[in-house]
Amino acid sequence: MEKILLIDDDVELCSMLTDYLGRYGFSVSAIHRGDTGLHAAQEQTWDLILLDVMLPGMDGLEVLKRIRTTSRVNVLLLTARGEDVDRIVGLEIGADDYLPKPFNPRELLARMRAILRRSAAPAASDTSDLLEVDNLELDPRSRTVLEGGKPIELTDVEFSLLEALMRAAGQVVSREQLSEAVLGRKFDPFDRSLDMHVSRLRRKLGEHDGQVKTVRGTGYQLAVRRSHSTAKG
Repeated sequence: MEKILLIDDDVELCSMLTDYLGRYGFSVSAIHRGDTGLHAAQEQTWDLILLDVMLPGMDGLEVLKRIRTTSRVNVLLLTARGEDVDRIVGLEIGADDYLPKPFNPRELLARMRAILRRSAAPAASDTSDLLEVDNLELDPRSRTVLEGGKPIELTDVEFSLLEALMRAAGQVVSREQLSEAVLGRKFDPFDRSLDMHVSRLRRKLGEHDGQVKTVRGTGYQLAVRRSHSTAKG
């Protein structure tokens, strides 16, 4: 049974989601304050955290920022405000995805399953060869990335994004393909999630940040500097 931490001050919503998700095999623990939610996130192991932005005790974005200093746990951000700023900042800090309120519980379930499938991919993948592009090495089995032999800490969505680009090194991968492969849903031109994840990945790649190129109106390309990507079994 997968363990879900729900941090939201809407008690009625938490009760409804606990019952609803429980019917699909999830064990949900609900906490209604940001500061106590952060403590629970850091002290226990979770498969996924559902985190509201507007919380008493500590803002949800601050909770996420502190979680990301020590953990790559999956985080789905729940946003109630109409402005895009919370969603953009949340993705920049390291949220795996976001869902605006009010939402349909079935949509939440679909987003959760997509995130959990992505993080569980190594066990099910039959394409677990080591990938190498220039000075980058990516191991799908251990979900680790090395740049010049030094590890790069990536969230699950950033890892999956880089893997998709490395497998097609030198080729343009469309936004539609990446949205399906990485986010587990059809591409929405009004959804900034994919672009924000690419931006965050670029920053983490350091000297390789210029390799992830935007192909206007189409998608993204991992440029190859020295040689084509290789896969080692």
